[in-house]
Amino acid sequence: SLPNKPIRVMGPPPTSGTRDSFNELALAAGCDELPEAASLSKDEHASICESVREDGAFIEAGENDNLIVQKLIGDTGMYGVFGYSFLEENADRLQAATLNGMIPTAEAIAADEYPVARSLFFYVKKAHVGVVPGIAEYVSEFTSNAAMGQNGYLKDVGLIVPPRAALMDLMDKAESMPNLTLDELK
Repeated sequence: SLPNKPIRVMGPPPTSGTRDSFNELALAAGCDELPEAASLSKDEHASICESVREDGAFIEAGENDNLIVQKLIGDTGMYGVFGYSFLEENADRLQAATLNGMIPTAEAIAADEYPVARSLFFYVKKAHVGVVPGIAEYVSEFTSNAAMGQNGYLKDVGLIVPPRAALMDLMDKAESMPNLTLDELK
């Protein structure tokens, strides 16, 4: 059983991409495991499965992950929803909560094993290549080993670098720019 103490979670507002991901990957995914969720309409699902409590248990902290981290450091009884890079930067002062027995680590996130991690999607309109100056070069640079490799500069700003095989696949796609299929967008 759970301890008899108030639930307090600090997280981003509805305008945040982190909140969107949390709603989809944590709240809705958890709700969908309940048999009752199957009978909900789309609107009911959004209202019931993708909303947070409004009784003070969930505290919107703005879109500043540093503020959430500082509040958590000062209050050991609170939970927080924020980006992994801020957990990594403050690993000596914060403890990650497990989800389904999984601790968030760069390795678990890169392997797509941690259930509440979101991917970075990068789309380019093929018709713009050769028309808009620099697009092909930008895509090539963004998906290069220098940017996304194990020691790439995007890692320094919080990107979880993909495993080598996945990076090679990204590089190939960046070069060939295949058309997306509907299945790839799901």
